[in-house]
Amino acid sequence: MEYHRSSTIINSISVSIVKSWRCQSLSRSESRKEALVPYMNEKLRRLWAASEAVALGEDGIELVVFATGIGAKTVREGIKELQQPLSTVTKETPSTQIRKPGGGRKSYEQTNPKLLKDLEELIDPITRGDPESPLRWTSKSTSKIAEALRKIGHKISPRTVAKLLHQLGYSLQSNRKSSEGTAHPERDEQFKYINQEIKEFQNREQPVISVDTKKKEIIGEYKNEGKEWERKKEPFKVKMHDFPDPSLGKVIPYGIYDVSKNQGWVNVGIDHDTAEFAVQSIRTWWQKMGIELYPEAQELLITADAGGSNGYRLRLWKTELQKLADETGLLIKVVHFPPGTSKWNKIEHRMFCQITENWRGRPLISQEVVVNLIANTTTQTGLTIHAELDEGKYQIGQRISDSQL
Repeated sequence: MEYHRSSTIINSISVSIVKSWRCQSLSRSESRKEALVPYMNEKLRRLWAASEAVALGEDGIELVVFATGIGAKTVREGIKELQQPLSTVTKETPSTQIRKPGGGRKSYEQTNPKLLKDLEELIDPITRGDPESPLRWTSKSTSKIAEALRKIGHKISPRTVAKLLHQLGYSLQSNRKSSEGTAHPERDEQFKYINQEIKEFQNREQPVISVDTKKKEIIGEYKNEGKEWERKKEPFKVKMHDFPDPSLGKVIPYGIYDVSKNQGWVNVGIDHDTAEFAVQSIRTWWQKMGIELYPEAQELLITADAGGSNGYRLRLWKTELQKLADETGLLIKVVHFPPGTSKWNKIEHRMFCQITENWRGRPLISQEVVVNLIANTTTQTGLTIHAELDEGKYQIGQRISDSQL
């Protein structure tokens, strides 16, 4: 028994000595390799490690992994490549190709297609948007977003979150003085409530629209911000001053954006921006577009700003909506964004900004030009817009009595 134990100890010492000698040999080889590293690509490193492992014989792979840090799987793949006939390698894998077609680790968003959807849904309730820019941004940090995504089953880092946010059209923005009023202490709760209402309507396949009036535009040969391709030194000449021409007037684009279908409708008015005009725009959208998209609809959710022609205090807005509900048989629900957040409405950064981009640098010389430029606005994400001219007259100063209300 004592002899057997001593023999085992001697064998272990012998193996250790052999391994130590091999490691020293490999270390010398490693120093030679260091001089070649700047000239070696991934494939050459793999083949070098494989050739060293073969030269070291038994335990060669283990020693190479220990000495170089190269993965055992990589070394084995290299050995397989060295064992292939040269003619086969040249035929199947050109010498200039480092990996086989399709090789390398797939990106996480490729292996998990649900990731982008979960990311956008996560930050959607607090999405902000400037109506004059297609960029969107979020106030959450990438580390917090990554943490929230990990809680719902995604293995993701803050760096990957930042990359995906850029892909989705978000960017970091500095502060800008644009607040329209004091913030309500429960503003975040209001946004969560609005977002929940939208999801519930969408789950029931009921229409959800975002509405607002775009900036009024004067008609004529006036400068429009932005640049357009023209022949050198032949810019379109416009008037020096932007004094409105009474004979041409102005246009009032009232927009309806279908949140679920990514489709828009713009009613281009020429009279006054009143609550009656706003509801008439929604009525026209429903009659010419909405009812075709939602033939089984029983409800309609409208998200709107707190002020303007669709403000929450306007009695005319409420009574006109009741008329529309009576006509269509729809149960109409309106949710208003909190004061000071008019630029957060989806129609601003999903539709109006695209219209502004489409007609940049083009003078709005006629009503027809305005309608055509709006109607031809599209995006790579599938946005389409229909536009019509509304020549109706809308009386200002209408009063709704208590009994009418």
